[in-house]
Amino acid sequence: MAIGDTISGSTFVVDLGKLEVETVQQVCGLSFGMDTVEIKEVTRAGEVLVRRQAGSRRGGEITITRGVDRSQVFTDWIQKTMTKRDMDDVREDITLMVLDPDKKPVKRVHLSRAWASGWHRDALDGANEPVNEAVTIAYEDIVVEDA
Repeated sequence: MAIGDTISGSTFVVDLGKLEVETVQQVCGLSFGMDTVEIKEVTRAGEVLVRRQAGSRRGGEITITRGVDRSQVFTDWIQKTMTKRDMDDVREDITLMVLDPDKKPVKRVHLSRAWASGWHRDALDGANEPVNEAVTIAYEDIVVEDA
């Protein structure tokens, strides 16, 4: 790939700390933010100046959607987050890797101290459609880097 070529978002890997999530259809909500702090100052002339500066970085949430299958790796981690009282036991660092057509990493997104904060499954309605589950994952910090 040449510099400036757009990378397809269809090939990516979700690495959940010590384990890899085998089947993922979509990852939504990747973002970061910072608090904005306003500082008011008064000049010698009595003029009020309002300055804005960066404050603390904020964590965020992503949603991972996947087809329900027989894999237990991701399901076991979700179950642990729902039953453990001490969240430090279940928090994991997650790495999302975007791959080029040759399956080589081109971008990495690291989410630190992540945990499953919500879970949703599609309706079971008898239709001949795949059943999906969506897991909301909260994280404390995000770092994006080139591979």
